[in-house]
Amino acid sequence: MNTYRFTKRALKDLSDLPKNKQLLIINKLEYFTSTGKPLSFAKNLTNFSLGQYRFRVGDYRITFDLDSDSTIYILHIGHRREIYK
Repeated sequence: MNTYRFTKRALKDLSDLPKNKQLLIINKLEYFTSTGKPLSFAKNLTNFSLGQYRFRVGDYRITFDLDSDSTIYILHIGHRREIYK
């Protein structure tokens, strides 16, 4: 089973979103990590300065890195128009 942790930046990104979007993102993260294979829901990123992978949750993107002990480190959360800038 995978676990996830937020960076300070990701927590700020999450807190800036409306409450209903925050709940949606948390619920999706719980679902992705509970399956045991979260990378089946992720896509690789080509620009590794943003992170190794991303999840898609509606119009929002969650960039993250995966550690060797299967811990997901959430790096950024943002709208698809703004996350890659």
